[in-house]
Amino acid sequence: MEEVLDVYKRPYDSRFPVVCMNESPKQLIGETRKAIPMAPGREARFDYEYRRNGVCSIFIANEPLAGLRMVTVTPTRTKIQWAYFLKQIADQWPQAERITLVMDNLNTHRPGALYEAFPAPQARELRDRFEFVYTPKHGSWLNMAEIELQVLNKQCLNRRIETIEEVSSETMAWERARNKNTRKINWRFTTADARIKLHRLYPTIEP
Repeated sequence: MEEVLDVYKRPYDSRFPVVCMNESPKQLIGETRKAIPMAPGREARFDYEYRRNGVCSIFIANEPLAGLRMVTVTPTRTKIQWAYFLKQIADQWPQAERITLVMDNLNTHRPGALYEAFPAPQARELRDRFEFVYTPKHGSWLNMAEIELQVLNKQCLNRRIETIEEVSSETMAWERARNKNTRKINWRFTTADARIKLHRLYPTIEP
């Protein structure tokens, strides 16, 4: 936890950006009956029945200090798709000498996945572009990409969406609008705060 919080204290440097990434499932839900559109004095109406169309995965990365983010929608969540998303992150920040990547400690988030997705020389070159920083177990709230996901869900995806193509289209529009406004995250929780508010998590040292 303290390692992550120390990373967040680093001053902005375009050569060494701090980027947070996360992923989340999105259930695809279709309507079984045609909805009644809104009208003056009446909200839109939807039938309670729906049709399950499977699940897609949303990969998101954001640079909190620069107000930039990128979103990719995939049919499934695998370590190979995570590896390809890392390639997208590296391409999105081409000026960076080394990218500090904050992410959850999932079993798919391992550097070995790069070697399964790319030839060894390319995998090594890509691996060297990153410094991996993992949030602790049950500490995903420390990942600022969680905040971006919450905003994305609230502003864009908190409704029935039937196809992965529509999810991709909606998230791309949201990404462009949010990047245009350079929405940043003002992170205030520090190591000093953690040692006070979460003191019960620290070991007790006998005098």
